[in-house]
Amino acid sequence: MKTVGILLAGGLSRRFGSPKAFAKWNGASFYELSLRALSPLCDEIVIVTRSELVDAFPSGLSVITDVDAFAGQGPVAGILSGMEAIEAERYIVLPCDMPLLSAETIGRLVACHVSGVTAVISEGKHHPLVSVWDRDAQSVLKSALLEGQRRVMTVQEKVGVRWVQGACLTENASEFMNVNTPDRLKGVDGYANDCR
Repeated sequence: MKTVGILLAGGLSRRFGSPKAFAKWNGASFYELSLRALSPLCDEIVIVTRSELVDAFPSGLSVITDVDAFAGQGPVAGILSGMEAIEAERYIVLPCDMPLLSAETIGRLVACHVSGVTAVISEGKHHPLVSVWDRDAQSVLKSALLEGQRRVMTVQEKVGVRWVQGACLTENASEFMNVNTPDRLKGVDGYANDCR
């Protein structure tokens, strides 16, 4: 079964102050850490970003922007764009602002996936972008965008979503931490004060 990783790196990062994909954690960029987590599980990986950031990524990576019809319409457009760029049976989607996620945890999420879409809920908080999607979801994503629906969880409900408890995937709930501000990682074990 062909599995493609879709790394979403097109957010505006208003609270963070600079593109989060290039923030650092222990000497590595957030996008690099996400690629490390995805690589053991994926045949190919595509990074979906904004046009002004494409050239900031190394030339050897597969980096695209949203399909023209839905440019700038958020994560739903990013997921659809990744699916349209590379055909596969299933897709593992990650946001670029969760640098602590490990390949082992994502692998356990993939193992939980049966059909539709599988996503994570940790400590009562939904993480719809840490998810596994079937190819069949592509038509639902496109229809949602045509109808002006941009909320990921609403689209997931239409596809058929199974929520998996993060505690079943890892003992470290910090793996599901969204880093929305530069000081968000302070106090986390291993913080190297280089998140900027």
